Amino acid sequence: MLPENLKENEKGTVGLPIRIVVLSIVGFIGFCAILSAISEAPKPPESMYATPNISTFSLSSGGEGSSFSMKISVLDSENRGVGGANVILWSPDRKNAYSGVTDSNGNVIIMISNPELPPGKAEGYISIKVMRSGYKDINEEYFVKIKRI
Repeated sequence: MLPENLKENEKGTVGLPIRIVVLSIVGFIGFCAILSAISEAPKPPESMYATPNISTFSLSSGGEGSSFSMKISVLDSENRGVGGANVILWSPDRKNAYSGVTDSNGNVIIMISNPELPPGKAEGYISIKVMRSGYKDINEEYFVKIKRI
């Protein structure tokens, strides 16, 4: 039941339908603005991975003249080559760095010259870093094993 004075005085209800319509329109415009902002948000970076053509390289006991080339393939999550990726390799002693840029198929060949092992070690690892805009960087400390024979 409505109170008696509300039945006689309609001031509280005058303009109520128009207020509901205006507030609904304002709310709808705000909702559209939020959806627009979400749809224009930048995409998160994609993942990629790198694979070498060798998994282990053996150095002669002298270590001199032990140069080799390494083919590295950089692929995305759907196994497509990632072109234009910067690839950096570090020797096991971390004193030398070698770099290259992948071709359109995601491949790069990098020449490793006289890799040195850390002092007092019989084995070490070449580490890799791969960077490309739009992708997550790859940092792998144990990419290729180098051992002295």
